[in-house]
Amino acid sequence: MTDLPIEGATVRVLYAFDVGLSIRLEECRARVAGLEADERIRHKGHAPQYFQFDPPPLRLVREIDPVEAGGRRTAAVAEILLYDFGGVSVGYSIPFSGSLGELIGFSCALSADRALERHAEALVARLLELIADHVDQPSLADPEEDYLVFHVPALTTGADPEEVLERHAADFARLLRSERDAPSTQEAREALASRVRFGAHDLLVLDWNAALLVDSEPEDVMSVLEFANLELLELRFLDAQLDRSLDRAYEALQAPRFGLGPGLSRAASKELRRIAQMQVDGAILYERVSNALKLLGDQYLARVHRAASQRFHLSEWSAGILRKLDVLDSIYQKVHDHAATRRMELLEWIIIVLIAFSIVLPFVGLGGK
Repeated sequence: MTDLPIEGATVRVLYAFDVGLSIRLEECRARVAGLEADERIRHKGHAPQYFQFDPPPLRLVREIDPVEAGGRRTAAVAEILLYDFGGVSVGYSIPFSGSLGELIGFSCALSADRALERHAEALVARLLELIADHVDQPSLADPEEDYLVFHVPALTTGADPEEVLERHAADFARLLRSERDAPSTQEAREALASRVRFGAHDLLVLDWNAALLVDSEPEDVMSVLEFANLELLELRFLDAQLDRSLDRAYEALQAPRFGLGPGLSRAASKELRRIAQMQVDGAILYERVSNALKLLGDQYLARVHRAASQRFHLSEWSAGILRKLDVLDSIYQKVHDHAATRRMELLEWIIIVLIAFSIVLPFVGLGGK
């Protein structure tokens, strides 16, 4: 049944972008009015305060004309988060009250509507113009990553949200997958498989492109989900960069060599230096993204992040990136060894020629009358 009432809900639409290798946050804070450090992780229960972002991102609340998407209008503000590793997240909130069936219809309409995506991209492009001087290698990259969070303070008053979820499993699966047709039992089970709970009335259901959050205090979980979405974007972006680096490395290795020079052609050597710089940039970006969120202390939020990482396959992305970094390192080691061997061979030939010249010189009578 799809007539389950959904009151006081908020649909949170998140977009992640990459704008450069790194952002100097403090300089941006001085440049753009309204940028403040984001300290929204408050923790549930007792937990150490070192479960935080390091450094904390900067948050900007920008007033906008409400944007119509999927037949509904957003709130009159957009929230922008800037991270030091070059990531930017834009969030919109769309209030909702109605039935579960109407929310499913809105989810389907929203997934097919590109209005918010275009609006978010324009916001980030304008912001990048303001802070370009404080961004290393500023550029708005092509890939973006979107994510939906359906936040409901309570599904049914006094009821266990997991029991409600089980009774309406097929409908909630349609909601998270933005599907109008009823899913199979296996598909519904897969869509609702990843769940995290803190209290008796809290529930987080994570899928690959959307989440259902039943929580009266959602800010901390929202922050972790927003960061996980940005992690996925950065790993996708870095993976594509490394693919290009590998292609260039192979092309440079196949470039023709001229004469008896000790290494690659000048054009190939220049290209390899460029690829080496991309390798270093990739390694730095990977470390910054991996270390941005401290996962010690707050077991609940750590479980949220772990569940999101599994759902987004972040470990598989990370493994692929590390493997490509190792391949690049192996290529450059081989190039270095080859160039060193060529230099040694050339040096040996020079020594042989000099010795031969010194032996022949007394017999040619160059110094005689």
